[in-house]
Amino acid sequence: MLSIGQVAIMSIISHIIFIYITWRLMQTINFEPLIRKGRGTEAKILVLFLTIVIGTSVSRFFLEFLQWSQDLVYLLQ
Repeated sequence: MLSIGQVAIMSIISHIIFIYITWRLMQTINFEPLIRKGRGTEAKILVLFLTIVIGTSVSRFFLEFLQWSQDLVYLLQ
């Protein structure tokens, strides 16, 4: 069983990795047609927030799935 500190560091690392992956993927999308002229800064902030939301959601799913797979051993006891 992992300690609270180990779970915390694993969660932080997972979130950072998935946010980075999402950021790299978001850079491949062309948002130019959706952005009004003169609103570039707001669009960049929106992309940043979307990146954080998507990356964190994927990371949480990954961490929960990992926890669920570890909890399966209690099913067979």
